[in-house]
Amino acid sequence: MIELRVIITIGIRDKLYFCIFYISMKSIQENAIETIQTEYKAIEGLLQYVNADFEKAVEVIHQAKGRVVISGIGKSAIIAQKIVATLNSTGTPSIFLHAADAIHGDLGMMQENDVAIVISKSGESPEIKMLVSLIKNFGNTLIGLCGNMKSNLAIQSDIVINSTVEVEACPNNLAPTSSTTAQMVMGDALAVCLLQLKGFSPSDFARYHPGGALGKQLYMRVHDLIANNAKPHIQKQDSIKSVILSITSNRLGSTVVVDENNQVLGIITDGDIRRMLEKIDSFANLHAVDIMNTSPKLISEEESAVNAMKLLRDEKINQLVVINDNGYVGILHINDLIREGII
Repeated sequence: MIELRVIITIGIRDKLYFCIFYISMKSIQENAIETIQTEYKAIEGLLQYVNADFEKAVEVIHQAKGRVVISGIGKSAIIAQKIVATLNSTGTPSIFLHAADAIHGDLGMMQENDVAIVISKSGESPEIKMLVSLIKNFGNTLIGLCGNMKSNLAIQSDIVINSTVEVEACPNNLAPTSSTTAQMVMGDALAVCLLQLKGFSPSDFARYHPGGALGKQLYMRVHDLIANNAKPHIQKQDSIKSVILSITSNRLGSTVVVDENNQVLGIITDGDIRRMLEKIDSFANLHAVDIMNTSPKLISEEESAVNAMKLLRDEKINQLVVINDNGYVGILHINDLIREGII
């Protein structure tokens, strides 16, 4: 706790009196913890609202032939935009419609088969009331995501998803905090339920997220990572000098031993060279076959970059030998994954 000392000066009959008051204030950490605990309780309270109405809302959206049009005003509008983004990225076509803009012409973006979701804590904002009337006149199914079950929005909606919270995390119980968190959580719950109903797979997710590290993890294959890499290789009877030159000239720290049909026989790394030099003084009569590792870790060029990353981590190694139906293709190094932002 932080104590704040306040000195008050009082004048009575030409005499001054000083009064000292101590006001206790919460620390930053205490305030933060209390905020998180309040919002945690608000989220926990939502469990009772996952009911038949929530299930009906999911089914209506899933069966809709149009899009989901989500609207709100103020902080609820920001939450609406986030829910739209989540739905779009998980296979449910959605658009955002600001409540204030809707009543000034933008309502024209709503089509006959669209489902509307209107988000509001109070359900009584003037813009929300007018928007609700307009949507009802259009004949679209209206889902209210609302924190006041006696509000105009709740009464007029075809389906109501309850997002009531007991108290905001704001110490004055004014700033939308717990209520907007509750709205977002309910939106996420809708999106996840719809995702599962659609059988939305990781490959589907990749189609909607082609950019950035996330997209690369989902769609990039091993052959994409090694396309510009060198392809160091030697024959099993090649000299140690040839082995060293193959390793150093390609800067991959290793070279692959192949047979006359391009099939992988083994791998030799710079570590194998160092260990060889520690054991013997002369390697004039040695060949690649004498020092190669005959059990290299292999991976198909069609394998995903994510699985390649997992294999490297599980085996605690830095490179994999890449193959296809015709044999040796190249070497995938951990630096290839780092370069693309996958690690």
